[in-house]
Amino acid sequence: MLQWLAGSSCGRLVERHRSAWCFGLLALGYSVYLAFGAVVFSSVELPHEDLLRQELRALKRRFLADHRCLAEPQLERFLARVLEASGYGVSVLRNASGHWNWDFASALFFASTVLSTTGYGHTVPLSDGGKAFCIVYSVIGIPFTLLFLTAVVQRLIVHVTRRPVLYLHLRWGLSKQLVAGAHAVLLGFVTVSCFFFIPAAIFSALEDDWNFLESFYFCFISLSTIGLGDYVPGEGYNQKFRELYKIGITCYLLLGLIAMLVVLETFCELHELKKFRKMFYVKKDKEEEDQMHILDHDQLSFSSVAGRVADAKGEQKPEQADVTARSAPPPDGSPDP
Repeated sequence: MLQWLAGSSCGRLVERHRSAWCFGLLALGYSVYLAFGAVVFSSVELPHEDLLRQELRALKRRFLADHRCLAEPQLERFLARVLEASGYGVSVLRNASGHWNWDFASALFFASTVLSTTGYGHTVPLSDGGKAFCIVYSVIGIPFTLLFLTAVVQRLIVHVTRRPVLYLHLRWGLSKQLVAGAHAVLLGFVTVSCFFFIPAAIFSALEDDWNFLESFYFCFISLSTIGLGDYVPGEGYNQKFRELYKIGITCYLLLGLIAMLVVLETFCELHELKKFRKMFYVKKDKEEEDQMHILDHDQLSFSSVAGRVADAKGEQKPEQADVTARSAPPPDGSPDP
């Protein structure tokens, strides 16, 4: 008996705070997933980093041995300056000296990566004025970009998702949830094909040192707005039509970002995902909902009463004007009619 009471009380307690328990499990799962990613990345990338360090040390020792007139501190200062310039997108290589990072096409590409929060980091402002302008430009431009993308997606989602789903539901009598799920999967497949696989094949053909995996990796990192900056197109030494290429990449990034948002919004409108998301949200208390309903009802009642009073006053004004006109004495002392 006591065990049954304890079990029922625990069950009621869990059911009462179900949203909090689900949120706790969500936070725990996210922490575990984060640690899992750290373990995998560390185990995969650490050996490659160690090999690269050993290779650089051996290359440095060989270079100093071949050039005994050069002291190691001088070489260290030179390499530090070269790496600093490389971090700003400036290379000392002879075949890269003809490329400018701040012509119009490159600056347009940089502005698009800033406003879309992709931020590859391969090119950054050098001057204090450029850094200050970048801050002001981003503070205004990022909300502006979010507003623009939201407006575009809101219009596209009607024609791409809602109307086709409603048409198939009414025309063929199919289940709306089934049609919405199939449509979301089909839309995701088309988007991945048009903005991942096909562009990856194009990039692997245009970029000399990119294979298909690296090109697909760039597309995913870019359209997910991660923007690591390890792969940036149009930075090759012998790149033809570089300005036009940069403008085309800018258009691809904006269109791809819009397509990704449309697909994401389509999946978020699925009934099953809505139910799943509600498991982790804070549920409103019934009393709070009743109070909000009462406040809304009172506001509507007040508005209706105010409207009626205004209408009554508007009706009284012509009547008062008519009575005043009748009671006024006739002009020139003529008798009343």
